[in-house]
Amino acid sequence: MRVDALDRKAIALGLTPGMTLADARARAPHLSVAQADEAADERLMLGLAAFCEQFTPLVAVDPTCGLMLDVTGCAHLFGGEAAMRACVLQAMARLSFTGRVAVAGTPDAARALARFGAEGVTPPGEDENFTRPLSIAVLEAPRETSVALTRAGLMTLGDLADRSSAALTARFGAETMRRLTRILGREDARITPLRPLPECIVERRFAEPFLDLAAIENVLRPLIAEAMGILEKRGEGGRAFEARFFRADGAVAALNFETGAPSRNVEALLRLFRLKADSLTDPLDPGFGFDVIRFCVLRAETLAQSQIGFERQGAQESDVADLVDRLAARFGRERVLRFAAHETHDPVRAASYVYAAASPSSRPSSWEKPEPGEPPLRPLFLFDPPQPIETMAETPDGPPMHFKWRRVRHMIARAEGPERIAPEWWRGPVGRDRRTRDYYRLEDRKGHRFWVFREGLYESETAAPRWFLHGLFA
Repeated sequence: MRVDALDRKAIALGLTPGMTLADARARAPHLSVAQADEAADERLMLGLAAFCEQFTPLVAVDPTCGLMLDVTGCAHLFGGEAAMRACVLQAMARLSFTGRVAVAGTPDAARALARFGAEGVTPPGEDENFTRPLSIAVLEAPRETSVALTRAGLMTLGDLADRSSAALTARFGAETMRRLTRILGREDARITPLRPLPECIVERRFAEPFLDLAAIENVLRPLIAEAMGILEKRGEGGRAFEARFFRADGAVAALNFETGAPSRNVEALLRLFRLKADSLTDPLDPGFGFDVIRFCVLRAETLAQSQIGFERQGAQESDVADLVDRLAARFGRERVLRFAAHETHDPVRAASYVYAAASPSSRPSSWEKPEPGEPPLRPLFLFDPPQPIETMAETPDGPPMHFKWRRVRHMIARAEGPERIAPEWWRGPVGRDRRTRDYYRLEDRKGHRFWVFREGLYESETAAPRWFLHGLFA
């Protein structure tokens, strides 16, 4: 077993990460040891990353127990890069964490300075001057490569930077040279943030932690209005939203909600937030108070201007969309469904469930409207699977005269059909489970209407076709 991490007291005793546990105990017999828990470490780093999103929305987790923050365009909100760095250190100290923070022009340069060099802020364009004195250990190259560099007398990044890149690449590999150029700031590599950048971000910071849950809507209302103003200038409306609450103790709470259509309605969005907050099994807890409250538009779409007319159709569609949004916020988007039509002649596949809040571009086509006064061609209720029935017909390929279903015999007064529906050939060859169906619309003497079918063609598909009840008309 080897040592994975150490505290300050252990480091002061001369212990180092990577040494064997036996050697560590030999040097410090009273050493306290705990089993490493990588899953817990990962959860901790993800929690710290969420906490650091109050400084910038672009946060990535570094594999070596670090965080990478892209602060481009954010530093001025804190009074400059030096002041922002001080804020990060103070925030970590409040959580009982110590850290090394460096600011540079590229992620690799900042990471190298924080781990192997001097902390602080690197002036623009000075990344190479600040990283040249660093040891070649910053390259984190394989052991054989590090030994070869040392034997060649190349001890610092500056020694490598002064040599021919082609010769170094041929001898030590392209990956080592790529790391060198990135650390020196000659090549930039953007970080991959944990979450995609929102379309719009507005926030409010408090000099003292905010504790009044009853007044949260009073804080959110101007934030939402500001975000909607930004979207209005772009000609867009929001589809997905998030309210994030950064607590003083490092915890972060987030409430997400969506709308079925692009929206800039401030009061409607506040109502959705209220419904979402009320439906939480774990209520929003301010703890020691919120330092930052942020409102994000995660997804936006074009919102065209519409002319208000005298008809109620537009208003009815808006009312339905508002109802869907409220139900989705209350019960969850995945629990609010609707039927959608599909372009197929197979009645089994003609409809499916889709999210009621799905965007219009992702919605399948609608059903054709029947002619006025004509009876419906398809029943409103379908059995899945179809119910077997016993029938009696005048001719083998004719409609039934009567049929028995659930021990009840129905005498047929009227019959319409057949409507032949063949299986979709592109889904595979016709077989025992995929046969041609002849459908009939039947009405018994009591006025009940049924949709039945005979499965299989005589002789060509089966010698004894079977009958099934597939649906009931209203």
